[in-house]
Amino acid sequence: MQSDNILNNTNILVIDDEYVSNFICEKLIKKLKKESEIITCLNGKNAIDKLIEIKKQDVNLLPDYIFLDLSMPIVDGWEFLKLYSDLNIDPYGKCKIYILTYSLFKNDIIKSASYDIINDYIIKPLDLEKLKKVFI
Repeated sequence: MQSDNILNNTNILVIDDEYVSNFICEKLIKKLKKESEIITCLNGKNAIDKLIEIKKQDVNLLPDYIFLDLSMPIVDGWEFLKLYSDLNIDPYGKCKIYILTYSLFKNDIIKSASYDIINDYIIKPLDLEKLKKVFI
């Protein structure tokens, strides 16, 4: 019997400079999986620093899922993706990366499709139906 707890033992990183978006994302994830570990970072630099720290401990502790906003200060989503690849943060391809943005710009959608490491492009606002599609 399948439970509603479809994210068993899942580590998730949310990278977004909007506190409200982070709050909503966390609440929705917790509805699907109460015990998932969720880390939030307010920009791509903080996220890269956090991922390097985790990788130094144990590459297997890297997040299973990364939700990445494109428009952020300091290091935006595109810069994050470049650093993530250049620094070989995830040598075994454990992390599934999802763009989570308000951007409807066709160029952003096309650009995201050119990255092998991006699993999908999700338009905000996030809701349970969109999130369920990510984890099924």
